[in-house]
Amino acid sequence: MAIRAVLWDIDDTIFDYGSADRAGMRAHLGLQGLPDGCDSVEQALLRWAELTALHWARFAAGACDFLAQRRDRVRDFTRRPMTDDEADAYFDGHVAHYEAAWSLFPDTVAALDALSGYRHAVLSNSVADVQERKLRTLGVRHRFEALVCAADLGLAKPDPGAFLAACQALALEPREVAYVGNEPDIDARGAAEAGLFGIWLDRRGVGGRPDLTRITGLAELPGALRGDTRFGAVSRIG
Repeated sequence: MAIRAVLWDIDDTIFDYGSADRAGMRAHLGLQGLPDGCDSVEQALLRWAELTALHWARFAAGACDFLAQRRDRVRDFTRRPMTDDEADAYFDGHVAHYEAAWSLFPDTVAALDALSGYRHAVLSNSVADVQERKLRTLGVRHRFEALVCAADLGLAKPDPGAFLAACQALALEPREVAYVGNEPDIDARGAAEAGLFGIWLDRRGVGGRPDLTRITGLAELPGALRGDTRFGAVSRIG
C-alpha cells in the first residue's frame, strides 16, 4: 500500500531547536552571568544541553509535569535553591531570547512544497499549546491537518501507541504513513516498530545505522518516499 501521509517531528527536524536554544541561553547568560561551577559560556551551554536532555526524558517518561521539568532544569543549572516563581522567572528570561531566535531549517518549506501531494500532520513529544504556537509563529501551522502531542496523550515516542494515535487522527493505517524525525530510535525505529515507514533525518551525518532508512536533509525525502518498497526490497542508506 502506498504512503499517503507524512507525520513530522518538530524540534531539530523542521524547526532548528538546537540553534535557537543555544542562542537564547547565550543571550540570557549575558544578562544573568554564568551559573556556579561554570568558567565559560560554552561550558554553561553544554551543561544546559545535558540538563535539558535529562529533564525532558523525565517528563517524557511521566516522572514530572511540563512546568516541573523546566523548574528542576533551572535549579540544577544554576545550582541554587529557588522557589517555583523564581525558577519560572529565570526560565522565562531565557525563553524570551530563545523565541527571538526561532527559525525553520532552510530546507523545510521547500520539502513541504515538494510533498504537496501527501497529507501532513505532526507528532511531537512536547505539549500541544507550545507546539501550536511555535508552528503558527513560524508560519507553517496551516501545512499540517493534525497536531498530536504525546504529552497530552499520556504516551510518548517511541511507545507504539503514540504513533498509532497520530495515524488514527488521520484515519489512515500505519502502513500508509511515513514518520520523519531526527532521533534514530525514538523516531525512526519507534515508528517502524509501530508499523509506519520510519525515516531518520540525520542532519549531522552520524550514520552507522544500516537498520534504518536514513536521509541527511529534507531534499532527500521525496526520493525516500518514492523508494519505499517495504513489501519488496526496502531502500536504505547505511
